Order: sequence, then structure tokens, then C-alpha cells
Amino acid sequence: MILHILTGCTAVGKTEWGLRWAEERNAEIVSCDSLQFYRGMDIGTAKPTAAERARVPHHLIDCCEVSEPMNAARYAIMARAAAEAIHARGREILAVGGSGFYLKSFFGPISDSPEASDAVRCRVRNLLECEGLSAAVSALLALNPEGLGPIDLANPRRVQRALERCLASGRTLAQLAADFGRAPAPFADWDVRVTVVDRPAEEVSRRIDGRVAQMLESGLVREVEGLLGKGLLLNPSGARAIGYREVIDHLQGRLRADELPAAIARNTRALAKKQRTWFRTQLPPHRVVDASAAGLPGGLFD
Repeated sequence: MILHILTGCTAVGKTEWGLRWAEERNAEIVSCDSLQFYRGMDIGTAKPTAAERARVPHHLIDCCEVSEPMNAARYAIMARAAAEAIHARGREILAVGGSGFYLKSFFGPISDSPEASDAVRCRVRNLLECEGLSAAVSALLALNPEGLGPIDLANPRRVQRALERCLASGRTLAQLAADFGRAPAPFADWDVRVTVVDRPAEEVSRRIDGRVAQMLESGLVREVEGLLGKGLLLNPSGARAIGYREVIDHLQGRLRADELPAAIARNTRALAKKQRTWFRTQLPPHRVVDASAAGLPGGLFD
């Protein structure tokens, strides 16, 4: 079984390239975007439109409420099920997205297991909100007397997830790491082929500026206002995502309206740079295609 993956940094043009390739090859698309799972997070995620989804069947889009965090273990199960169903229909499979966190699901074992219960997540979230990061780090240290390894203790989300995993499993981070090393990869029995779509940095920067302007014109602020009422702040990954966090800062009085475009564009350019580094250092052998000069989509994986 063959799984094609089309990735690249934000604003590089993955959506249209993926659609064209899928149309030519009778394929269906599995999303590998970290935010397009969530219903209502449309404008700020550059989610494929209804017209684009009508061109090619898409999977793992609009499958979660905005208050319902996703994780890599759950994503891997859902992606594998979608891929198997597409294969059973006799169609080709194309995963499209730039999230390294979820792309890892296709190349190796998943480190997000075990799944924490709602009670555990609530306990850890309350600890962080009421007592702060230092209290969460202290709790994590108490559960890991042999040490915490390379975890970034200045990153609240990393600490939160590590503490949730230790509490949910009753095991230390070292024991969980050993389990991870023995775990099979979800797609170990598939032939995974990867292409990275890229453009010159200055061209990507111009496209980012254009995308940000279009998002704001299309109603990003109104979108975020509505999502806040649906529990966006309960989902740290969604609330801290670029585009959404700046608008939240604006709505809560920390950022002026005239500062929004530059703030979102600046942070998006930083993300694109980070993504490029990740693709160079973390992906398995892959092809790189210049989207500003390449030919037909049918040759993406040649």
C-alpha cells in the first residue's frame, strides 16, 4: 500500500497542488494540518473551502469541536482508518499538511499515548491556571525522581502534556520513553512517499502578507469571537495558534486593531522558517519541488 505525503511551509500553496494532483490521480486527501480538525476554525487555518472539498474527498477536517483537543495518538488511529478505507475503494491516498507533530505519525511510533482522561486534563489545567508553571514542574519532578530528560520546562504545553501522561499511565517519563522505543509505527507496513513543496523565502513572505490581509478582510476577528463562545480557550493548541492568539490578544485589549496584520504576518513568517528547518532535519528521504517553477502535479512524486 502506498501513501503519498505533500507537505511544505505555511502559505506555500499545498492546498491547490494537492487538489490538482488528487484530481489527476483519482486520489482522496487526508488532512495533516494541526488545526483543520476543528469545526469553526476556518478562516485562520486557510481550511479548504466547500468548493475545494467538492473537487476531491477530504478526511480529518471538521471532525472535532473546538473545545476538544487533538493529539498525535488519536490522529494516527484516524489517519490509518481513513487511509485503509480509501485504499479499499481502489483510490490513491494523499496526505496534505505542514504539521510536523502529526507528520511524525507516518514515519515512526507515537509518543502521545496513553490518553489522559478528562479528569486528569482538568486537574493539570487547574494546577497551571491556579498555581502556575512552577507548580506543574514541581509536580512533574515529584513523579520523576530520576529526572525529566530533555523536556523544555519553560514550555507550558510540554509540561502540561508530560504531567498528563505520567498521571494517566502511572509511569515515569523514562519508562514511557522506553515504551515508545518498542512501539510499532502506525504506518510501518506502508510505502510512504514524501514531497516537499517550496518557494523562495521572499515569495513565501509576500504570500503570507496577502493571506493575512485576506483572512482579516474575510472576518477572522468575527470568527474568533464566535469560537471563544464555543470553548476555544479550553483548547491550548487552538487558542495559541498563529492568527487566533493575536486576535485573542486584540479582543482582550493587549493588541490594537492596527497592529494585528503585522503581528500575524511576523509570527507566520517565523513559523514558516521553523517548518523549513524541521523538513530538512526531521523528514525521511524526500523530494523537494519548487512550486514557483515546477510543472504538472502528476510529476510531484516522480
